[in-house]
Amino acid sequence: MQFLKTLFWMVLAVSLAIFATRNWRDVTIDLWGPLAADIKLPLLMALMVVLGWLPTWLILRGRLWQAKRKLQLLDRPAVVAPPAPAPIASDDFDPVQR
Repeated sequence: MQFLKTLFWMVLAVSLAIFATRNWRDVTIDLWGPLAADIKLPLLMALMVVLGWLPTWLILRGRLWQAKRKLQLLDRPAVVAPPAPAPIASDDFDPVQR
């Protein structure tokens, strides 16, 4: 199984490397006003993938953190309030001890 996983990642890496070398050309991005930026196409595509993946990943991590926190609250032992002290009867109370 480890061999198949390694093979998959190797094929993916080689495919990305071939794609990047064949498309290594400048792309001009028009920013606001007369401003323009030149960036290589594979770098632009990688940046767009990261910008699309990052919010989804952050939401997933937040929900996992929230779920773990809720589970920890449920796993804690219940806090039992101590019993209230018995009320003192007025007949038994002697403010002056003799």
